[in-house]
Amino acid sequence: MKATVTVELKPSVLDPQGKAIQHSLTSLGFSGVEDVRVGKLFRITLADGGQTRENFEKQLRQMCERLLANTVVENFSYTIE
Repeated sequence: MKATVTVELKPSVLDPQGKAIQHSLTSLGFSGVEDVRVGKLFRITLADGGQTRENFEKQLRQMCERLLANTVVENFSYTIE
């Protein structure tokens, strides 16, 4: 099974890397860029092994909560293909 996980800073958390990119885009002449937020994208493939979609989703959530995202300052979402 395959999944795509997106991890982003929570809206209330300052994103200095995003602000730097926004500033650079403006400096390069791209007007109208109001905000940039930086995130991470993970593409995960797990051996099927006969597990149900529900078990795969549970395992994926645990991966996100324990390693992929710092849930204090980041939100995560995922899609399963």
